[in-house]
Amino acid sequence: MHMHRPSEPDMSADPRCAGDDDSRHSGSNDQLGIATKTRAKPKKPSQFKVLMLNDDYTPMEFVVMVLKRFFHMDLEQATRVMLHVHQRGVGVCGIFPYEIAETKVNQVMDCARQNQHPLQCTLEKA
Repeated sequence: MHMHRPSEPDMSADPRCAGDDDSRHSGSNDQLGIATKTRAKPKKPSQFKVLMLNDDYTPMEFVVMVLKRFFHMDLEQATRVMLHVHQRGVGVCGIFPYEIAETKVNQVMDCARQNQHPLQCTLEKA
């Protein structure tokens, strides 16, 4: 009798616990899956922010032109980023894998130099 009693409540408790656990686990597994995915994404190619720095000499129109040309922004978006750089001193032009970010920084700097503007562009780990 004593042998059967503990096993019977255990067996009746097991399916309930398993059911609860399953629903909990599947919920937490989904969340873990999502968290793992979002953590893993930036690691594959390291992502870098391309930052534009404000100066008192580069014309706003030139900055807007650069943002449109090298970051494929429309006029409205480019104007918004330019004003952000102007007001805050720095703004993010985009986030890219390292090689692309570096290329864009070089393109912006070369273009600015050719046009004799002191515009500074840099990259930073995202």
